[in-house]
Amino acid sequence: MENYQVFARRYRPQQFQDVVGQDHIVQTIKNAIRFNRLAHAYLFFGIKGTGKTTLARLFAKALNCSNVNEDLEPCCKCTQCLEIAQGNSLSVLEIDGASHRGIDDIRLITDSVGYSPSEGQYKIYIIDEVHMLTKEAFNALLKTLEEPPARVKFFFATTEAHKVPETILSRCQRFNLRRISTDSIATTLEKIGEDLKLDVEKEALYTLAEYAEGSLRDAESFFDQVVSFSDNKITVESVSKVLGILPKQWFYQLDKAFYDGNKKAAFLISEEIFSTGKDITHFLQNLLHHYRKILLFKLTPQLIAPYEKESIQNSAQFYTEEQGISILEHIMKAESEIKHALAPRIALEALLFSIMKERYKLPVDQLLKKLMLLESRVEKTTSQPQTKSEPEIIEPPKKKPTTPKTQKPRTPLQQPIQRQPGEEEGIIQFATCELQASIERRK
Repeated sequence: MENYQVFARRYRPQQFQDVVGQDHIVQTIKNAIRFNRLAHAYLFFGIKGTGKTTLARLFAKALNCSNVNEDLEPCCKCTQCLEIAQGNSLSVLEIDGASHRGIDDIRLITDSVGYSPSEGQYKIYIIDEVHMLTKEAFNALLKTLEEPPARVKFFFATTEAHKVPETILSRCQRFNLRRISTDSIATTLEKIGEDLKLDVEKEALYTLAEYAEGSLRDAESFFDQVVSFSDNKITVESVSKVLGILPKQWFYQLDKAFYDGNKKAAFLISEEIFSTGKDITHFLQNLLHHYRKILLFKLTPQLIAPYEKESIQNSAQFYTEEQGISILEHIMKAESEIKHALAPRIALEALLFSIMKERYKLPVDQLLKKLMLLESRVEKTTSQPQTKSEPEIIEPPKKKPTTPKTQKPRTPLQQPIQRQPGEEEGIIQFATCELQASIERRK
């Protein structure tokens, strides 16, 4: 029985042209070789599965290959290329920084750099996970790293460059590897499927690519696992079963319930999650990505993958931009709270209810329009001149007849006031207007 080789090793790039998503680094390396501008130390930094060690090996191949072509691609047929690919080269030494991290391990390197390479032009040390070296080991490497022999090169690879001392970083040329795009990963997986003559749904490839989050090696490992499960037919359902990805129909049902105002959907979704044993954290991550895609479709629809554009468009019509932003804030806040909640199920239901409540909130722009309209109406009514109503004639109450009495002499304040002709009529009119104004104020 032949030894099985996993996809990540079987389809590992053997030439620069096979590297995915790192064209800027490949071009820099080729130009350095072409114009003889080689540094003595290089640091490859990036997340897992983006090609750090692969690029270091290809760089070593290109430097030591005896049959490099015009495009500076290694031939992959000479002794040096084959030995480097198999890890047996005496001129290219690979060291695991996690297991050889002490000062004694580094002394073995510093003691051997003075010897000429037994094969090839350069003696190359590739140290993977270099950030794991101890402080003493880094200090022992400083002098050799700064002024190595002419035929010695150091290639470092790490996922945590911030843990590498500045004294080491300043002596290296640094390559920052990018996350590989979803389209590039899906295209690579499609080529693997064609090579293996598999029947693969395109949506399944994009699901794997999204789940890998920029790591091609992870995507190839997931694909390898799904192929073992599904035999020769790869579908979205098989990918979801193997990787434990939540069905997208759950989120589309939530969108429809949001639009219909169906609050009981919160209990139904929560019951489905707990009854099937799904991880709440994983559900929240998927929910966050779902609403991100909705907001992404509203702002930049060209960034949505073609295979899911129709379904996202159907969901996006139920939300406004303000609602999408507010829901994302709710989920991000709840993600940290639910982990430490005493009753995670109730906390999840509360989150879903808060999402439903966004249906009834007016957008800010509509509120502003209503306030501006109300303000204009108030200004219009206050600016119009008020028409004076004719004063009502108030008849004085009739006095009851009284028996004449002997009148006492009046004081000066009790003397009747002598008024000019027409003055009394003006006083009555003024009092009537004041009375009318008082009645209006009370209303």
